[in-house]
Amino acid sequence: MRSGFPIIVAPGSGKAAMVKLINPSRLSSSVGFSHVAEAAGWVWLGGQIGADASGRVENPADIAVQFALAIRNVATALEAAGCQPENVVKLTYYVTDVAAYRAALKPIGQSYREVFGRHFPASSLFEVKGLFDAEAMIEIECVAFRES
Repeated sequence: MRSGFPIIVAPGSGKAAMVKLINPSRLSSSVGFSHVAEAAGWVWLGGQIGADASGRVENPADIAVQFALAIRNVATALEAAGCQPENVVKLTYYVTDVAAYRAALKPIGQSYREVFGRHFPASSLFEVKGLFDAEAMIEIECVAFRES
């Protein structure tokens, strides 16, 4: 875990918090970004894709398989920040094919419940033209709150 720089938590409050940048060893190497940023109990996850620890995308044509690994990567990043899935307040999904996502809802739902159980935070899903890794079909961001 690396420490970052002070930030203003509330504009005009004069209160600052240290930003902690976390890059779990069980996730792919981070070059030019961090997997997790934490400040004042808030935790932000950088987008997690269906890639293994080496950064290789699993099953480039199967969104359900990619989702299963991406949601487990979210759990890994949360754990590194001292959070559980129940701490998540917001999930954002970016998919390259909404029709493929809809067609795979049953296995996607099963993978989701294996990690999050019956915890359903606020969520958004956006179809995008592409993701940074051309083989990725889904990327998941999340915001969590961890009481100190």
